[in-house]
Amino acid sequence: MLVIRPLQQADLDDLYVMAQRAGKGLTTLPADRELLQRKINLAQETFNQRCAPEAGLYLFALEDTDAKKAVGISGIQARVGLDEVFYNYRLSTTVNASKELGVHVRTPTLHLSNDMTDTSEICSLLLSSEYHGGGNGLLLSRSRFMYLDEFAKHFSEKVFAEMRGVSDEQGQSPLWDALGSKFFDMKFSEADRLSGLGNKAFIAELMPKYPIYLPMLPGSARAVIGRVHGNTEPALKMLQAEGFNFNGMVDIFDGGPVVEAFVHTIRTVRDSINRYAKVSRENVNLDVPTAERVMVSNRSFRNFRITTVPASCVGTQTINLPPAVAQALQIEPGDSVRVAPLKDNLNAAVKAAG
Repeated sequence: MLVIRPLQQADLDDLYVMAQRAGKGLTTLPADRELLQRKINLAQETFNQRCAPEAGLYLFALEDTDAKKAVGISGIQARVGLDEVFYNYRLSTTVNASKELGVHVRTPTLHLSNDMTDTSEICSLLLSSEYHGGGNGLLLSRSRFMYLDEFAKHFSEKVFAEMRGVSDEQGQSPLWDALGSKFFDMKFSEADRLSGLGNKAFIAELMPKYPIYLPMLPGSARAVIGRVHGNTEPALKMLQAEGFNFNGMVDIFDGGPVVEAFVHTIRTVRDSINRYAKVSRENVNLDVPTAERVMVSNRSFRNFRITTVPASCVGTQTINLPPAVAQALQIEPGDSVRVAPLKDNLNAAVKAAG
C-alpha cells in the first residue's frame, strides 16, 4: 500500500538516494545529507507545532508500506521571503515612443521582483523512478492541496510553485550562462547548489537591479525563459489540470516559470467531500484503474495520512474502508474523513465504479 504521511527521521537515507538520482537542478532537494537532515528536523518541528506557523515547512513522504521505505516526497513552505528576501524575475514590456520620430518600440524585459513574499509555496516534488505511473505522482502532488485546505489558517490564500527550468545533462543553464555567470565566477551547478543550501538571497542581491533587456541576451537564453525542464513537464501538467497558471514570474537562475492558484479554486479542493468512515471486512479489490480511485485522508494536523481506495467505496454519507486501510490512515469507525478525486471528477469516478 502507498500512503502519504509526514516526513520522519528514518526517511533520511531514502530521501538522500532520491536526491542523488534527481541530478542537478532540483534546488530544494540537493544531495546533501546535512541539509536534508535540517529539512527533516524543521518538518518535525512544524508538524509538532514547535515553530511559528509562518515559518513552517510541511514535508510529506510517500511510503510503500510493504517495502517499508519512502519512495517520494512533496512539500509546502508556509511562507516565503520572511527570513530572507525571495526573488524572481518578472517578465514585462518596456515601451519607448516618439510621435515626432514616428517610433513606437516594445522591448521585453526582466525586472527583479519580490512579489511572492508572504505567499505559500508548494515545493520539493520528487518520486522514485520505479514508482512512476499508476497515479502515484498524482497522489504525491494532489495530497498537498487537501492539507492546504484542511488547515487553511496556516497558509496564504494564494499558493505558487517555482518550476525547474531548462538545463542540460551537465547541469548547464542557457540563462545562467548568458546572465548570472556574468556577475558570478561560478557554474550554474554551483550556484544551484548554493541556492539549495539557503544562499539564494545572497546571490540574488548581487544580481543587477536594473531591467534586463531580452534582445541583449543570446537566442539560446531567450528561448528557455518560462520553459520547464523535460523531467518537470509532467508536474507542470498536473498543476495546470488543478487550475494553476503562469503568473509572469520566472526563476532568477534558470528561467523556470512560476505558476499560481488561489486555494479555493484548486480542482482537488473544489471537488473534495467529507464522509464518515465505515470499517468493513468485505473483500475490496484495491487494485483498480487510476480513473476509478479516489484519495481519502484523515483530518489530523500532526499525523496526516492519505491513501487511495476504489471510488465504489464512497457512499452518500459514509465510505467503506477495509481494516488495513483504516489502520494505515489511523482512523476509527465514525471518524470524519476527506475524499477527493485522484484523476477524474469525483462524481464521474463514483458513477463509473458503480
